[in-house]
Amino acid sequence: VTASADCQRISRMRRTILFLAFAGAAAAFAPISPMAVGARSNSLQSVSKRAGSLKVGPQMMAYNLEHPKIANSITDLIGRTPLLKLTKVTKGSGAEIIAKMESMQPCSSVKDRIGYSMIDEAEKRGDITPGKTTLVEPTSGNTGIALAMVAAAKGYDLILTMPESMSLERRVMFKALGAKLVLTPAPLAMKGAIKKAEDIKASLGADAYMLQQFNNPDNVKIHEATTGPEIWEQTDGNIDVFLGGVGTGGTITGTSKFLKSMNKDMKTIAVEPAESPVMSGGKPGPHKIQGIGAGFIPNNIDMDIVDEVMQVSSADAMAMARRLATEEGVLCGISSGAAVHAAIEVGKRPEMKGKRIVCVIPSFGERYLSTALFADILEESKNQAAEEVVM
Repeated sequence: VTASADCQRISRMRRTILFLAFAGAAAAFAPISPMAVGARSNSLQSVSKRAGSLKVGPQMMAYNLEHPKIANSITDLIGRTPLLKLTKVTKGSGAEIIAKMESMQPCSSVKDRIGYSMIDEAEKRGDITPGKTTLVEPTSGNTGIALAMVAAAKGYDLILTMPESMSLERRVMFKALGAKLVLTPAPLAMKGAIKKAEDIKASLGADAYMLQQFNNPDNVKIHEATTGPEIWEQTDGNIDVFLGGVGTGGTITGTSKFLKSMNKDMKTIAVEPAESPVMSGGKPGPHKIQGIGAGFIPNNIDMDIVDEVMQVSSADAMAMARRLATEEGVLCGISSGAAVHAAIEVGKRPEMKGKRIVCVIPSFGERYLSTALFADILEESKNQAAEEVVM
């Protein structure tokens, strides 16, 4: 009798798994939006209850099957990045630290989302046309790489302006993807790159279009429509703090808008460089955390949605980024180190014991090999000699 009951239970489990697989595959063809994600989550939760001991939650099926089996464009593969629980570098934190692995995007950064959104939405409005419009944009690197990817896929010419202080890898990636690059003086930071982009646009006339990532509402929109719902679904709504660095302000604002619409008690913490604490009321200054701390408060950030601003030094950010690589196997950029460092400090607070913090890993570490983050390793590798081999 026991063997028969076990067989029946296994048969039910198999049928449930097959049902979930087909449901997930069908959902893969639905548009990604807060409503679609919410409906899919509710459906899977209902199935989970019926599955009993299986306890199959939405996080198991939510986005694994959303990417098409064979994509028609590289842009079809943007989004649906996984979450990773950090366990080695989090000593002293009473809170669980979860990383949103945006470094696993097609072009390895969170900016892939806005690179697609800003171009796609401008196309839908009729503002730009492939083969006719030249796109112009100032960038600190990752947005430029994302725009270069999308521009190549869609058939646009792209001119990028960037401070000369940004990494060599960024320059190479722009050009490898077919974009033209104009460098601006490092002391002028992003303000100099923005001014140069405006000058280029003016010189090109009506056939040029500036996407304006710092002011473009399509930046915020894509995070509210995708990043926020992904995190909510992946965590089953169990999130107490959302934390991230601020570059354009789109990720922190858009993601928080959705998450706070689902849980008004969730807190948002923004991270900025200690050397350039403009969101805290301080003066802009030079720092080494590429991608955040533009030296001004972007129009895209809604400070009313931010509950706290934390400052992290360049030294602490780089130290944590190196630890993430050697202790967690997470090769990431300097701003990722800043976010994780801040998350751990928040997690050490007594009131955070047993809570969950989700922070953003914005970019992959390979594009920082020539920077101060890995300068010692780079020099060592350049000077490394071959060892003798006895044949």
